[in-house]
Order: sequence, then structure tokens, then C-alpha cells
Amino acid sequence: MDCPFCCEIEGRSLKSNELADVVLDCYPVTSGHSLVIPKRHVADYFDLTSHELSAINTLLADQKKQLQTHDSSITGFNVGINIGEDAGQTIFHCHVHLIPRRKGDVETPRGGVRGVIPSKQGY
Repeated sequence: MDCPFCCEIEGRSLKSNELADVVLDCYPVTSGHSLVIPKRHVADYFDLTSHELSAINTLLADQKKQLQTHDSSITGFNVGINIGEDAGQTIFHCHVHLIPRRKGDVETPRGGVRGVIPSKQGY
């Protein structure tokens, strides 16, 4: 299979549960940028089962706590999911980005994830 999340997770997983893994992003936006990836190959977040969603949320919370415990400069987080090519998805195995943020990492953070369409970020 050509999916990097199906064949390249072993040895990279920071933590896991029965249904999902946490890995560091290979192309991080910030230090500590992590991905939570379901073990089942499914492209679309909306096709995940309730059990998979729960497993992913548990790992997101665990990873957030772990990052903040080891890095006191983290003052916020962005959580993001790209669903479909037109939304920026490039690996068609669902994954949730957990991006640590720090005070001053961008000049104007207001609007957060609205920045995916730059002209809509400021409001």
C-alpha cells in the first residue's frame, strides 16, 4: 500500500491506543506539531466510527498535556483536519493536527484557523 500512515508509523509512534497513534509531523508548523492518526485506513474524518473518534480525542488530550508538561512556552493550540483535496488534504488517510502555539509566534494570531483563507483571517 502506498499510504505513508499505513506503512511508516511503526517505530514513530509516541503513544497509541487500540484505534489510533500519535506521531510527530514530518513537516512541522511549530515545534511539537503532532498528528493523531486512526489505525484503520480511512480518508475522511466523517467516516470514522464513534469508537475511533473517542480514541483520537483521548490521544489529543494526552498529547496536549504531554507537550505542555515538557514545554512551558506553549500557550495555545490549533487542532485541524483537512478533508478532501480542495481543503488541502494531501495524504488520504485521516489525521488530526495538534499544533502547539506560543505567544508571539505570529504577529497577529486573531482568526486562527480562519487563516486557511488569508483574506478571511482578520475580522
